[in-house]
Amino acid sequence: MKTIIAKEFADQTQFNPVKSILQACVHCGFCTATCPTYLLLGDERDSPRGRIYMMKAMFEGEAVTSATRDHLDRCLTCRSCETTCPSGVEYGHLLDLGRLVVEQKVPRPKHQQLLRWSLRQVLPYRTRFGPMLKLGQILRPLLPQVLKQHIPKSSAKLQSPVGHHARVMLSLPGCAQASAAPNTDIAAAQVLDKLGIQLKVLHQSGCCGAVDHHLNAHAAALTKARHNIDLLWPELEAGAEAIVVTASGCGATLQDYGHMLRDDANYAAKAQRVAAAAKDIVEILGQEDLTSLKVAVDAGKVAVHCPCTQQHAMQLSGKVKALLQGLGVDLAVTKNDHLCCGSAGTYSLLQAQLSHQLRDNKLQDLSQDQPAQIVTANIGCQLHLGGAAKVPVKHWLELLAN
Repeated sequence: MKTIIAKEFADQTQFNPVKSILQACVHCGFCTATCPTYLLLGDERDSPRGRIYMMKAMFEGEAVTSATRDHLDRCLTCRSCETTCPSGVEYGHLLDLGRLVVEQKVPRPKHQQLLRWSLRQVLPYRTRFGPMLKLGQILRPLLPQVLKQHIPKSSAKLQSPVGHHARVMLSLPGCAQASAAPNTDIAAAQVLDKLGIQLKVLHQSGCCGAVDHHLNAHAAALTKARHNIDLLWPELEAGAEAIVVTASGCGATLQDYGHMLRDDANYAAKAQRVAAAAKDIVEILGQEDLTSLKVAVDAGKVAVHCPCTQQHAMQLSGKVKALLQGLGVDLAVTKNDHLCCGSAGTYSLLQAQLSHQLRDNKLQDLSQDQPAQIVTANIGCQLHLGGAAKVPVKHWLELLAN
């Protein structure tokens, strides 16, 4: 389809990808069959195809309204449409740029601005989020259910391994996971230790930049990305084999560093290398001899939830199920694995009604075979599902922990 990008966008390098992405879309509509918001709402404007039409009009210079902003806001950025698309449309990258423009052209009400600013000041910072979470856990019994469901219960901490090995891989502690689910990275360290690999934690690292990026604060996201690259670079140069990802939401962002910093002459090449080194731990374990690993004897029947960032962004659909099945885990039957659980970063806080509908649907799909527990590969999904599930929800690595 003919596309003429308005001069105000054509003159800015960050919008260079827009035209090719728009022209790749043939408007076939295959994406509508796998779009969670379209399946819930039945509105073409809440489908990838409809949003692409709106963004095309916007980038060609047509007026932008608050309705445009609302429909783009309702997108989960799950990228299920990218997996479905026969034309390879990079919808996620287009949406990032479309939201950035809408944010500038249609200012949000003050209360929305304050909420988004507050999320950006808390969630990406361990030293801020951690103490607030601990306070919430103390007060949890007194809180109403609407708040309680967002605060995980504290749990006994696993023991970190103390061994040293010639093989070294890197770990970024992340934001929410370090406080809300510290056992995830400890379990990763235990598993890798059994395989003769040392997991080196870079404690000075910060948020990967996902929270800022998806809340349209792109400059802040790039600052965080550069900080992490500066920390990772000498470790990679010294021989570290990989950057181990235990939260697929962070992994999807790390793997996108090359694209995010493509126009930065000082960081573009380094960003590409960091992106290539970032590997979900299921990928890493898939290349190793796992005969030394044992599954917890009381695991019972396990339902596996594959986060959108793992299956659609990182293209690792079914990998966790296959690995666990190979280790003898009794897997529960699930359905609609391709659909989002509604977590989607800050989406569960900003679009609560839709998010909860999607969560209820996902829990039904995960629970039809009456599992003893649910496992996932992303902290956001873990907390979101855990807030309403009738069985424990944890990271799948904990099945292999001591």
